[in-house]
Amino acid sequence: MSLTQKSSEKGRFVKVSPVYPGEGRNMDQNLLNIGFGNTVVAERVIAIVSPNPAPMKRLKDEAKDEKRLIDATHGRRTRSIIVMDSNHIVLSAIQAETISQRYLTLKASE
Repeated sequence: MSLTQKSSEKGRFVKVSPVYPGEGRNMDQNLLNIGFGNTVVAERVIAIVSPNPAPMKRLKDEAKDEKRLIDATHGRRTRSIIVMDSNHIVLSAIQAETISQRYLTLKASE
């Protein structure tokens, strides 16, 4: 589904909020910048953690084996792991503390 639709007058684009089945209402989504032009939906973030502890490395390896891993590092070193409510794991090259601050700023502006 496209979040923009072309208007009939002069080729302008209009932002459209998606309607989710069964909910019957529009949901505006706040996007959290995780670096290098990548974003995730802030409302779906469960945790933002450092990749160094062994349990986090196991979590990353299990997600990779189960095809739930999203690598948004652009070839750089992984500095944070983002756990989503869909059970997907997102890798980012931005420090976990930085992403956490962006998340708090985003939530405070709501």
